[in-house]
Amino acid sequence: MTDSAKTRVVCPQCAGIVGVPSARLGDAPRCGRCHTALFDGHPVTLTHENFERHLAHSDLPVVVDFWAPWCGPCRSMAPVFEEAARRFEPGARFGKLNTEEAQALAARHQVRAIPTVMVFRNGREVARQAGAMDLGSLSRWLQAALAG
Repeated sequence: MTDSAKTRVVCPQCAGIVGVPSARLGDAPRCGRCHTALFDGHPVTLTHENFERHLAHSDLPVVVDFWAPWCGPCRSMAPVFEEAARRFEPGARFGKLNTEEAQALAARHQVRAIPTVMVFRNGREVARQAGAMDLGSLSRWLQAALAG
């Protein structure tokens, strides 16, 4: 990449598409429209309305936790996923999709068990892991999935 290369990132607040100089992704970039931090160490709440925008318009891999509020393993993995977001951003966008509120998306992506974590690149699924993971397992899986 050249010094002028930009990475497209979708703002977690206003869903605007922001071109960030690739060399400055780690410098706490902010959205030019709403001035929200593009990365804050927390997963973005994904919904039926913003899911496709994040997948289609992000140059970063998007790591999605498909979960439900009634799911015990999902709740126990939530802080693990949160810590992974802190550790792996800005190399990837992390998001959580509540499958109870977005059942059609979960069905379209053939989510059969929750929690299920998927990695998307350029809008396409490139890796999937079902079941709750501890931080070490999730980190190892993410390193392999994001490297590919």
